[in-house]
Amino acid sequence: MGSPVESNGSLGNNIHIFLISFPAQGHVNPLLRLGKRLASFGLFVTLSAPEFAGLSIRKANTITDDEPTRLGTGMIRFEFFDDGWDFNDPNRDDLDSYLAQLERVGRQKLPQMIRKQAEKGRPVSCLVNNPFIPWVSDVAEILGIPSAMLWVQSCASFSTYYHYYNELAPFPSEHEPEIDVQLPYMPLLTYDEVPSFLHPSTPYPFLRRAILGQFKNLSKPFCILMDTFQELEHEVVEHMSKVCRPIKTIGPLFKELKSPSTGNFTSESNAIRADFYAADSCLEWLDSKTPQSVVYISFGSVVHLKQEQVDEIAHGLLGSEVSFLWVVRPPPKELKVEPHVLPQGFLEKAGDKGKIVKWSPQEQVLAHPSTACFVTHCGWNSTMEALASGVPVVAFPQWGDQVTDAKFLVDVFKVGIRLCRGDSEGRIVPRDEVERCFRAATGGPEAAEMKQNALL
Repeated sequence: MGSPVESNGSLGNNIHIFLISFPAQGHVNPLLRLGKRLASFGLFVTLSAPEFAGLSIRKANTITDDEPTRLGTGMIRFEFFDDGWDFNDPNRDDLDSYLAQLERVGRQKLPQMIRKQAEKGRPVSCLVNNPFIPWVSDVAEILGIPSAMLWVQSCASFSTYYHYYNELAPFPSEHEPEIDVQLPYMPLLTYDEVPSFLHPSTPYPFLRRAILGQFKNLSKPFCILMDTFQELEHEVVEHMSKVCRPIKTIGPLFKELKSPSTGNFTSESNAIRADFYAADSCLEWLDSKTPQSVVYISFGSVVHLKQEQVDEIAHGLLGSEVSFLWVVRPPPKELKVEPHVLPQGFLEKAGDKGKIVKWSPQEQVLAHPSTACFVTHCGWNSTMEALASGVPVVAFPQWGDQVTDAKFLVDVFKVGIRLCRGDSEGRIVPRDEVERCFRAATGGPEAAEMKQNALL
């Protein structure tokens, strides 16, 4: 892989991989995990994102811009860039406008950053982007640098978007909103199991445009990297590799790194993080609980439930009498909504059975022996973490690929119970359903079967 990085920060004979991320937690995390793997095997890695993300990442982690950190036999560094808009600019709430702005600025800033690295003796050998910023492939082509794309959803979702974009199969439309979708090597998807951004009723058409933008540029990356694994999606991966671009499965990326030389887990890798929120302490509390007794609840970094739904979950938890660790995160600023409020007396009634945190070290929580199940929005990062940790799920998808992931978790992989079908249901799941579901997921034959399937 080349010689180690020299003490003056230049590369010697090393390869420099430059990763560029859209500024969202679910995009930054898998790209950083990829970067840490590359660095551990001797490469020099830069992770770059707009300053909008850098502000949160610096606040929650010990990050020093531009300062390479040794990892394995390579190094990794962070470089954030100004996207040209004030942090409080109202246009940030409009994804169409922001993506256009990011592309305008990024097409100028990225070549400048790459040139600066060459001047420092660290010429860039490859560019890697994730969805929402397909113009990175154009920059790479202009500069004569190879590029790849890290897809941060399942291969099943990739196939669905690909077939939709290329009009290779019928999808729900204004005239036929409830038709089923049958794609090669995939189960039949009902209209509410297709990624919801593709449905004509979606309130988020801008997200459909953002994701499909990557498929317009799909011919330029030399391969598609996917945070999935071959055993999980073998048939659809093989099929899509033949009909579109070569696909390399590189997941699960969240798993702790082992040193190539010693075979031991590397603590230095775990210390390099890019969380937007600092994790609260909760592992000692988990240590005090019996094995497979705690319901872990987290809906990721973007999903914000209605207050009425939070109330019903809270009452369902009390009724089920299970122990629980619940991530109640402050809402993203751009949503302009009030923070969730727990019902009066909820914490007193829960006592030591429950713990509320604003953010958690999710990988460690899922690996903890006390965790019985994971109540999740079914985002792909959370899905991969649950599957690879052998933890059953209670599927609570809202929109996008979450509804498709829930379909696979419940009906294909058989590691989950479905609590809702997503935003399109248009209902609040009542407390008695929540209670019944939590009881089923933590005890009895259904819980045992899910746990057995999750460990396969």
